Amino acid sequence: MTDAQAGQPGARDPGVPEPDAHELHVSIVSADQEVWSGIARQIIARTTVGEIGILAGHEPILAILAAGEVRVTTPSGEVVTAHADDGFLSVDHDRVTVVARTAALV
Repeated sequence: MTDAQAGQPGARDPGVPEPDAHELHVSIVSADQEVWSGIARQIIARTTVGEIGILAGHEPILAILAAGEVRVTTPSGEVVTAHADDGFLSVDHDRVTVVARTAALV
């Protein structure tokens, strides 16, 4: 990224790996800390209307979280599990953000 591009909307940090066409960039945060951030193949979370699975290319969505697990499958197949409570999940352009009042890795 050039210096001119750095200030542009949508400019990406060169230190963060780019997801490919079948991957998501995921961030799970609680009120006081980032719990996990990275590239994923899939994320499954519990919402107030049931579980939702997110893959690359998912339509934009904003969902209210129910207390429960958020499971992230990394490109290597590792499953990262966090417990989240009282928050929301946002999906837009293969970026998934989980914001919870409380969240911690299990």
